[in-house]
Amino acid sequence: MGIRADRHHHATPGSGRPVPAPGPAGPADGRPVRRGPRDWLADFTCFVLAVAIGLTGLDVLRDQPGLPAGVAVADQVAGALACAAVWVRRRYPLGFAVATAVVAVVAQTAGGAAVVALFTLAVHRPFRQVAWVSAGSLATAPLTFWLYPEPGLDQVAAVVFAAVLIAATVGWGMYVRSRRQLLLSLRERARRAEAEAELRAAQAQRLAREAIAREMHDVLAHRLTLLSVHAGALEFRPDAPTAEIARAAGVIRDSAHDALQDLRAIIGVLRTGDDSDAARPQPTLDALTDLLDEAREGGTPLTLDRRLAAGADVPPALGRTVYRVVQECLTNARKHAPGAPVTVTLTGGPGAGLSVDVANAAPAGPVPPVPGSGQGLIGLTERATLAGGRLAHGPRPGGGFRVTAWLPWAP
Repeated sequence: MGIRADRHHHATPGSGRPVPAPGPAGPADGRPVRRGPRDWLADFTCFVLAVAIGLTGLDVLRDQPGLPAGVAVADQVAGALACAAVWVRRRYPLGFAVATAVVAVVAQTAGGAAVVALFTLAVHRPFRQVAWVSAGSLATAPLTFWLYPEPGLDQVAAVVFAAVLIAATVGWGMYVRSRRQLLLSLRERARRAEAEAELRAAQAQRLAREAIAREMHDVLAHRLTLLSVHAGALEFRPDAPTAEIARAAGVIRDSAHDALQDLRAIIGVLRTGDDSDAARPQPTLDALTDLLDEAREGGTPLTLDRRLAAGADVPPALGRTVYRVVQECLTNARKHAPGAPVTVTLTGGPGAGLSVDVANAAPAGPVPPVPGSGQGLIGLTERATLAGGRLAHGPRPGGGFRVTAWLPWAP
């Protein structure tokens, strides 16, 4: 290697900041490297260290009796070029290491550059390349000490010292490389965790928006459909009796008032940012009676067949789902079969589940068109699925429409 085991050779190379690169192996050969202030400082330190170690080789040259002056000059020129090449060590770590290892065999002043090159190779390249260059340097060390023997120094001891120096340089470089890889992996893990957190937050916001949209549909569609049906009846029957017109106007007024109150409640949830179930209007099965009474007052003949287990309390979440199913079915019945009788059947108990059956007859005559989004039954199916149940719907054989749902009821 061109490094002699005397008192001048105890210095070891320093390290710089990791070179920005896509991987821990360092930059590819020939690719421009952008240095930061710390990189420039590290490269300058390595350059000074290579020069300092190389200058100690001059002592070895002076101790060689009969050494031609041309050889000494050539040695110093080679050492100067090797030290100057330290500035490209990041761009060409493998080529720099191989070149300096070869030059250091015959040029004592290139030994410092060879140490820096071996350290740089260990930092930026895989261990296979480091092992080959290190083995070559160790194999040529006896030749270096044979070409430039030093009186009073055993050649075996010099080779052992060279081996220790090579091992220490490679070990230090591998430690720096491992530390950089660890930092890179930690940064990548932090970036990935941040991205996943942002994705989960966006997904949570999307689910919250979908829940609020579903809630708005469930709450407002019932009110607005009732209002639309009675307003349409007044439009198509301007000669209706005064009492019937007054009743329809009262239903329109009450429905509009209730819809406004529900809309204010939901908007309040959006303003406060609290999208929990407790913050939104959440009816239970006990509120089903009021819903049916309201439908009857709106002109829908309605029959309730409730055959639930005696003394069993319906959980709030289950009752809320049942309420929404019946509410949507009544809304659809008013839209597509106004005035047709509707039958609501509730059966089941704890452990067996709760079944909901809502059926309406076919309309008696032509039905005025009522606008709709077509998302009501889709939302009911999603709601039943999320609750762990199932829902089916379709036309009845004798006319009309039927919706059946089964929902789990924990024992």
